[in-house]
Amino acid sequence: MTEDLDSLEHEIHAALAGASDERTLEAVRVAALGKKGSVSEKLKALGTMSPEERKVAGPALNDLKNRVAETIERRRAELKEAALAERLRTETLDVTLPARFEPAGTIHPVTQVMEEVIAIFADMGFAVAEGPHIETDWYNFGALNIPPEHPARQEHDTFYFHPKPHSNERMVLRTHTSPVQIRTMEETEPPIRIIAPGRTFRSDSDQTHTPMFHQVEGLVIDETTHLGHLKGTLEAFCKAFFELDAVKMRFRPSHFPFTEPSMEVDIGCSWDKGELKIGVGDSWLEILGSGMVHPNVIRAGGLDPERYQGFAFGMGIDRIAMLKYGIPDLRAFFEADLRWLRHYGFSALAMPSLAEGLSV
Repeated sequence: MTEDLDSLEHEIHAALAGASDERTLEAVRVAALGKKGSVSEKLKALGTMSPEERKVAGPALNDLKNRVAETIERRRAELKEAALAERLRTETLDVTLPARFEPAGTIHPVTQVMEEVIAIFADMGFAVAEGPHIETDWYNFGALNIPPEHPARQEHDTFYFHPKPHSNERMVLRTHTSPVQIRTMEETEPPIRIIAPGRTFRSDSDQTHTPMFHQVEGLVIDETTHLGHLKGTLEAFCKAFFELDAVKMRFRPSHFPFTEPSMEVDIGCSWDKGELKIGVGDSWLEILGSGMVHPNVIRAGGLDPERYQGFAFGMGIDRIAMLKYGIPDLRAFFEADLRWLRHYGFSALAMPSLAEGLSV
């Protein structure tokens, strides 16, 4: 028995020494210790031996099995070390080659334009104010001088929540960021100079409307602000946003419940082979609404309209993004198409700055 085991161990060690790679080593392991391996077959034969023979053969076979397993693991480590040494010897790295950049994420045009708008108005001394997306009927409509019969209060225009069980009050998804104006007047002593960018919601969907969209509204309240200040502010904004030295503007009389007088604002433009050009030409394009804050709105904000006055304006961020960057369909803003985002997106490192250029 001892001679047979010594001979078997010698054969296995010779096969292990000749194994030049891990694949060959694995074949030797299976031939020795596998289910039908040479060592395994001898272990199976223990069942046919007498008790006296098993006392001698059992420990000897188990010792052989353990020694073979340890030798295999040592040989495996040697082969791995040799393979690594060979790779280090033959493989080289050219550190002068340029880096290969994987496609990186981009800033969404809505986010970019919102940051551009904030940068422009911050330079004029406006602070950024925010408010909740879910509003009461009072803040969204009543405080803004919107009467009960106004179409905007109907369910085909506004998303309403179920009535509250005790008060029967119905909350709404805000249809504009104007409620932020009321909340700011309630909490801040004039002079007030804020913009309120954010999401808004209306029951509408087509090529130029989506159920969720983005607006920015501005509010100035003090004792001396007049219509000339409003026109100057909007002209300065348009020149900075569209990055033009001059821009033609037209202020048309209009009606909004929360301003009096109210004005629609148009900018001069032209169409050249289907491409819109801002600032040149004899055509006009409406971009925002504005006006002097209605006395009822100032009163709803907790201020005295006999003492304070001011102006307000509002525009769609998605809309002015489409105009500036030539994006034809508003719905694409929300489709999460990576090809679209890579085409219209902006570098995460190119933060808007009036000094360096907004859309660099």
